[in-house]
Amino acid sequence: MNKSLENAFKYYIKHQTELVKKYRGKYIVIVDNEVIGSYDDELEAIHQASKKHELGTFFVQKCEPGTESYTQLFHSRVAV
Repeated sequence: MNKSLENAFKYYIKHQTELVKKYRGKYIVIVDNEVIGSYDDELEAIHQASKKHELGTFFVQKCEPGTESYTQLFHSRVAV
């Protein structure tokens, strides 16, 4: 995971309780330790965020309590 995504994930974990109170059930987009959008659908979150930010520079997370909803996606051009 690149550093900016790792930092965004750490931000999410650190602020999860307050984020869940505000965005529960939504897919949030985090850039530079800031929530820049919330969406009902993961693909919509990615689509909207990619209009202003390059893929791989923003973090999308379903905002739910607990660790079960943690997202870790690794994108590669390599086919297995």
